[in-house]
Amino acid sequence: MAREQRRLAAIVAADVVGYSRLMGRDESGTVARLKEHRVQRLEPTLARHSGRLVKLTGDGALIEFPSAVAALSAAIEFQQMMAAANLEGSEEAAIVFRIGLHLGDLIVEGDDLYGDAVNVAARLEAEAPAGGIVVSYSVRDAVVGRLKATFEDLGHIPLKNIDRPLQAFRVEWRTADWKAPLDTAAALPAEGALSLPDKPSIAVLPFTNMSGDAEQEYFTDGMTEDIITELSRFHSLFVIARNSSFSYKGQSPDFRQVGKELGVRYVLEGSVRRASDRIRVTAQLIDTLTGTHLWAERYDRVLQDIFAVQAEVTQAIVAAIGPQIEATERSKTVRRNSVAFSAYEIALRASAHASEGQDKVDRKLLEQAIAEAKEALAIDPNCVRALHAFGYAHVIAVFLQLTDDPKYALRQSMSAAARAIELDSSDAFGYTQRAVAVFYGGQVDRFPEALADIRRAHEMNPNDTRILRVLAALEAGMGEPELAIEHGHQCLRLNPRDHRSHSTHALLGFACFAAKRYAEGIGWSSRVLNALPELPGPHANLALCFVGMGEIAKAKAVFTAGYKLAPEFFKVRLEGKSTYYYRSEDRERFQTFLRIAAGLEDPSAADAVR
Repeated sequence: MAREQRRLAAIVAADVVGYSRLMGRDESGTVARLKEHRVQRLEPTLARHSGRLVKLTGDGALIEFPSAVAALSAAIEFQQMMAAANLEGSEEAAIVFRIGLHLGDLIVEGDDLYGDAVNVAARLEAEAPAGGIVVSYSVRDAVVGRLKATFEDLGHIPLKNIDRPLQAFRVEWRTADWKAPLDTAAALPAEGALSLPDKPSIAVLPFTNMSGDAEQEYFTDGMTEDIITELSRFHSLFVIARNSSFSYKGQSPDFRQVGKELGVRYVLEGSVRRASDRIRVTAQLIDTLTGTHLWAERYDRVLQDIFAVQAEVTQAIVAAIGPQIEATERSKTVRRNSVAFSAYEIALRASAHASEGQDKVDRKLLEQAIAEAKEALAIDPNCVRALHAFGYAHVIAVFLQLTDDPKYALRQSMSAAARAIELDSSDAFGYTQRAVAVFYGGQVDRFPEALADIRRAHEMNPNDTRILRVLAALEAGMGEPELAIEHGHQCLRLNPRDHRSHSTHALLGFACFAAKRYAEGIGWSSRVLNALPELPGPHANLALCFVGMGEIAKAKAVFTAGYKLAPEFFKVRLEGKSTYYYRSEDRERFQTFLRIAAGLEDPSAADAVR
């Protein structure tokens, strides 16, 4: 009888967190990403640390190392590389590992390993946090003082199918101490590949005619061409021209290869199917670096006027994916932990923090956004995106009363907007930012100028729902609330999944008060506060609409809650120092209703201004 072969080794068990969920969302994409991580990250790491891949399971791996130091070094490096890789895609599609590590006696049968040590590593892996590592006492004892890592004692924990509790430790490390080696396979462009531009880049591939009718080809090609044209209105995007995109017509190319050949980060592809008097258009946005599907939508329409349908669906697609790309880029930039940012990337981060500061009513976030915008401008004084972020953060600080010197902040905002327009007069968002500075800054005497600016911006890019929201706000402030409400609903139709839809709901609440549609205003403002209860603006508008409905007790309760959150915001409005209505009758109604909600005037005062 042959002797049982054994050896002492460090064994690593790794497993994907939420594997079933990932496969349910995108089976082929998940498998492809797992293969990419194995080839580009896991296998090179094993080679550097003399690791041997014992076996692969669908969602995990079992790995052997000759020493505990080599095993833990490889585990930390791999987790670092995975964290960096996941910053490039969406959080929903990120592949995250948990790792368990044990040093023990193993039974060897050919290339396979068995025994208690394997089971212990697997059970420790189940105790690890997402993106983390848990090790046994034997590993901790072998490596302590020899690696730049610390160990949090988890105590003696019971492990499934292990007959004794085992002392375990969670590994902690500083990112700066573990700079993962450059992944040359991922970092270097393939032969003939184009480098990515600084700003988000996209190619619109020819939509596929699924109707089986050659007569419909003109409609399908026309829609693709219109989408390319309309996306080009977004100065924040680098859009590949029609001729390059249409070179893929009739093909089913690999999106990653398209990204390399055209030098783009994103690809939009879709199909058109016509049956009788109905048409269905599907579209999806793909990240070419990760293969991740970022967005997908289906549009079903009755085909009465073919050109009207083509224009309507085109606008809906463009209005949805413009903000989707921006949100993805902002998220990616904020999550990255790098010192090698370009001016544009720093400006994106500043924009994200300005928006977050607005939503959270957070002075520190707004100050951070201003500091980051300054940092970007120090690198590139002509970075228009940084000027937009700088101006926006300043004027939001004025609007929310989160600055010690509102007049200075407003001057800074106006100056940044003027400089952005000077640098690029063809960028619609420069005029938008100047209109925002006037509106949020409460410069009522300049509202007509701001309305002219935002109408010009809307003509330049009618697909940008951010511009449409500002247009609607100024229309409401200028005494055209019904038009503002119409434009607010258009925002919701064009981009129903907008990550900032609460801004549209707040706008509709504001416009409904202006239009004396108080019941609707209560609905919209309440909807905002259900999502973001700390916002003072919707509190004020909700209180105003309750007064308009004669529900004074509710108005006072809402006012009191809002005042506790942001006393300075309400003080300046009660004193008449901040208003957003151009017409005197609207200002008087606003002031009277707000004072009634604050308990400073008798409710009967509302009758004179209704």
